[in-house]
Amino acid sequence: MQGISVYALLALGNAVLSAARDLAGRKVGAEVPGMIVAISAVVVVLVGSGVAHLVSERWVMPEPRHLLLIAGAGLFLIFGHFFIFMAYRVGPTSAVAPFYYCFTVWAVISGLLVFGQFPNALAVCGILLVVASGLAIVSLDERRRRLIPVA
Repeated sequence: MQGISVYALLALGNAVLSAARDLAGRKVGAEVPGMIVAISAVVVVLVGSGVAHLVSERWVMPEPRHLLLIAGAGLFLIFGHFFIFMAYRVGPTSAVAPFYYCFTVWAVISGLLVFGQFPNALAVCGILLVVASGLAIVSLDERRRRLIPVA
């Protein structure tokens, strides 16, 4: 697979597994606490990212500042999984899915604040394509819902 980066494959795998997590989360019974589901998802992320990192990178000891950033990211990851899971539990997918675009905004903001990086032109084009296609899907779904006659 010449021309395809291992990092692009990791991003694709992340997207597929995230969608699977969200769909499977809708089938979890109401008696299962949301925080248990969130922490379980984070454990899977930790194991998966650890394996991916060992396969694709050379390990180095993080600096104390980086350890704090990693701990903060982990805390946000737990609560992010929890709130997304709870939203999918109580709301329709078509109402919850557009909020994923908030992730893109926060990724750009954190990239600027934490790493001092702004997305390049290709990344901005990709972000715009994903957001536009998502908004088109929501718009078409809303139009389809209005066209269905109510008996």
